[in-house]
Amino acid sequence: MYNPNHLLRLGAISVGALVLLTSARADQLDDLMQQLKAKGVLNQQEYRTLSKQRAAAPPTPAGQAEVVDALMRQLQAKGILSQQEYAKLSAPAAAPVAVASSRAAPVAEPATASSQSAPDQVAAAPTGPYIRMMDKGVGLHVGSVDILFSGGINAFYVQNQVGDRDANNVVLGGIANIDGQDSASIRNGLLPGNFSVSLKTQQEGFDLGATFGFYPGLNSVSNNGGANSAGNPSALGTTGIDFRQQFITVGTPSMGTFKGGRDIGLFGSQAILNDFSLVSVGTPGSNAAPSNTTFGRIGLGYVYTDFIPQITYTSPSFSGLQVSLGLFTPLDAVNFSSVSGQLTSHNQPGVQGQLVYNANLGSTKTKLWTSFVTQKLESANNTQALPEGQSVQANGFDLGTNIGLGPANLVLYGYTGKALGSTGLFFDAVSQDGQARDSHGFYVQGTYQFLERFTAGLSYGASYLDQASDEDHPLLVKQNNSWLFGLHYKLTDWVQLAGEYTYTKSEAQNGNSADENTFAVGASLFF
Repeated sequence: MYNPNHLLRLGAISVGALVLLTSARADQLDDLMQQLKAKGVLNQQEYRTLSKQRAAAPPTPAGQAEVVDALMRQLQAKGILSQQEYAKLSAPAAAPVAVASSRAAPVAEPATASSQSAPDQVAAAPTGPYIRMMDKGVGLHVGSVDILFSGGINAFYVQNQVGDRDANNVVLGGIANIDGQDSASIRNGLLPGNFSVSLKTQQEGFDLGATFGFYPGLNSVSNNGGANSAGNPSALGTTGIDFRQQFITVGTPSMGTFKGGRDIGLFGSQAILNDFSLVSVGTPGSNAAPSNTTFGRIGLGYVYTDFIPQITYTSPSFSGLQVSLGLFTPLDAVNFSSVSGQLTSHNQPGVQGQLVYNANLGSTKTKLWTSFVTQKLESANNTQALPEGQSVQANGFDLGTNIGLGPANLVLYGYTGKALGSTGLFFDAVSQDGQARDSHGFYVQGTYQFLERFTAGLSYGASYLDQASDEDHPLLVKQNNSWLFGLHYKLTDWVQLAGEYTYTKSEAQNGNSADENTFAVGASLFF
């Protein structure tokens, strides 16, 4: 009687036999894949992907072993091969790959009598039989586990020049520099440095992952409030290390993926990820005493999404449409401006969701997205903005698009919220007596790539905060806005150079205003 599981195991053993043969033939591998497809073990897409990989692989034992390994991973994902069976079958394949790699790129050594007398000698492969190089990126395969190292470092010279200063420049909650001092610094841009380690594998038919992300800054900080506290530009200081990512993922291509841990939020995440200033500087914030990052366009067109503990689900992509929904640790309502209320009780989780649609219409590439956040802001005691136990429901909603046509790209984004706050989630969200404030904002951005390596970008954005119906705080910020023009140059695949000019203005409810001009130049490296 036909037993598909038995056939699959026989196919897996055949694959292992092919790996053991140092002269494995491509036509044998093709025949095996065709039989597995005919029996329904591989679907059409899986077969097509493996065939393309086989065609692109070098006609060597090491090259064919890579394709065989990909096939065995498919069988493991379908539950045909166990973790132990996969490891046992893949072990013999690693040795020739490691040896071939060491011969292809021998380690250079200083010229000595012994090395000159044996010019064909190469360094021994530094890996065991379970370790092989990654197909791409910086990392390695250890048995059935992929370990990927990624990160980035950036450094910018930032010169900040303030406008005229007098009593009419006070804006509480404003982002523009109001201290009346020009400043220069060497600092990070909107991104701090980062070093991330990701592990991925398949077990019992599930795709599993774990990620740890360390984000250090260049400048010393006070450490009064955490790794991203105010800058401390004095001798013998130390930078902050923001351990902002640690999460696991469990899923399958058909089921979708569950994530648990600390990672970037859903609401507002696409706004910052599509921001041209993400890999440069934008508005600096405190430049005389730099912290780990600048503001970029945070609070100047969108509310910062943040990195928050969460349990989220992301669906498979359905013809370009993908949905995410999650529960999040609720956050406090923060008195950022000094004239707002504080609410810190949390008896319900926050909820965030996101819908993303990707479509290619001829040469036009389009991404559309929308996201929301909702959370109860509740009083913990009678000294806060509301009597103990009373609450305000905070809500936020956004909508955006990224349209690419050849070398040109356009981003349009807008958000609105009630008790959402401005700049950071729930910053200045309520009045001193706990009434919800409305807020909204937008940004428009255009970029153009020319001469292959240059990209020019121009953007304008603003964030607005309204007073509650029963309050009158004339110095409370009404809007923060900025113009930004930048030029990026791709020096290599890893290194990008950037030059930028940003004009930032903050305005209070009574018309007070402060402004600044910022010039920045620097470089980023990502691997």
